[in-house]
Amino acid sequence: MPVIIQNARPEDREAVGTLLEQAHLLTDDLPADLTDFVLAKTTDGCVGVAGLERFGPVALLRSVAVAPTHQGRHIAARLVGHLLETAAEAGLSDLFLITTTADGFFARHGFQPVDRQTVPVAIRQTRQFSELCPASAVVMKRAVDPGGFLRHPAS
Repeated sequence: MPVIIQNARPEDREAVGTLLEQAHLLTDDLPADLTDFVLAKTTDGCVGVAGLERFGPVALLRSVAVAPTHQGRHIAARLVGHLLETAAEAGLSDLFLITTTADGFFARHGFQPVDRQTVPVAIRQTRQFSELCPASAVVMKRAVDPGGFLRHPAS
């Protein structure tokens, strides 16, 4: 069954919320228009989601989730790879993320743990960072490849 990666639209909000709830991820601060969010779709409908929140030259990678029925098919890797390419094309310098359970997955995609105090102020002021994610969550960072060509590592 082919998986197509495409930009999310505001009318996809309910499907995105369902995926995030299934993955026990936050939905409280989703942007209304889902700008910079991408979906993985099959004939079954929306089976994956991931998003960026941009803050000048940096962004927060967030809301990476795949439906339980479609896990183990490298869909999350494709979504993250797509957003890494988006970040490179946009000229972003660094991506940050916050995770309580998936640091191993993100490490395979070039993210490294960082001290919370070294995160740019704009990221620290997001609801994800400042109030929604626990202080025990791992904060990770990856420099964006300025060349714009990124390989999609297997998950």
